[in-house]
Amino acid sequence: MPQAPIDVYSWATPNGHKVHIMLEECGLPYVAHPVNIGRGDQFEPAFLEISPNNKIPAITDPDGPDGQPISLFESGAILVYLAGKTGRFLPEGDRARFEVLQWLMFQMGGVGPMLGQAHHFRLYAPEKIGYAIDRYSNEARRLYGVIDRRLASHAFIAGESYSIADIAIFPWLRSWENQGIVLTEYPHLKAWFDRIAARPAVQRGVKVLADLRQPLTGDKDRETLFGKTQYQRR
Repeated sequence: MPQAPIDVYSWATPNGHKVHIMLEECGLPYVAHPVNIGRGDQFEPAFLEISPNNKIPAITDPDGPDGQPISLFESGAILVYLAGKTGRFLPEGDRARFEVLQWLMFQMGGVGPMLGQAHHFRLYAPEKIGYAIDRYSNEARRLYGVIDRRLASHAFIAGESYSIADIAIFPWLRSWENQGIVLTEYPHLKAWFDRIAARPAVQRGVKVLADLRQPLTGDKDRETLFGKTQYQRR
């Protein structure tokens, strides 16, 4: 019997693309529902029911672990869930599994937040704050260096096999120029990046919802994403 599609509530951002790529890599049927974060869709009650932290992405799988629907938020948790559902991109053996999970946590706790801050203060902050730009640009370079050293001796982030660690990190590095990075200064990372970017499923994944995303041009969009609307209690 054909599998019912997974509903993906998302937008064309690095965290959204992590899940889009994973679904494409696994060959799972899905329907992408746009959550326009510049317009404030992430604050709608229906979305908050499945993503109480008002962040994309979130999914609803009608065929959950016990045969009942399950909803999940947090992109890292979704990657682990989809890996468990399909038996792909997360090893079963404890040692290899924890190797992947530690690099997934590296992305969740470091790469995403720090590169996001570098991007924000370099491009979106209403005033150019030199201290913040230097702090987060330097941290971006440090993180790229960590990844480059790792890839000097490993084919992929978590070892010799492609995994959810690669899927999680790759989308965050696509905006390297906006993070103040010269990619050729990290040759091992660049070689890995080019190999990941060439994967057909990755190419399909980064196109999901991309045609709907528009540059932030108005004060209303900026306020929705970065102003008091973001911090209202709900």
